Amino acid sequence: MAIIRASDIGNYLYCRRAWKYRRDGFESANKIELAAGTELHRQHGRKTLSALLLRALGMILLLAAILLLVAYCTAQI
Repeated sequence: MAIIRASDIGNYLYCRRAWKYRRDGFESANKIELAAGTELHRQHGRKTLSALLLRALGMILLLAAILLLVAYCTAQI
């Protein structure tokens, strides 16, 4: 019995004919376009990850600045 993955269900719902062709072992004729799309998704993933890391760094720096401000203010009292 074959394992059914979520991507298989999504492919089937998107285009039943393409799903059947892929299941029957037919090769896609537009490999260049598929590779370009894969690379585009990879680049987007990298940009998303770097934005997430920069946001986390910004939050850490903001927290450090607030803690330093509180320490400075309490030292002045």
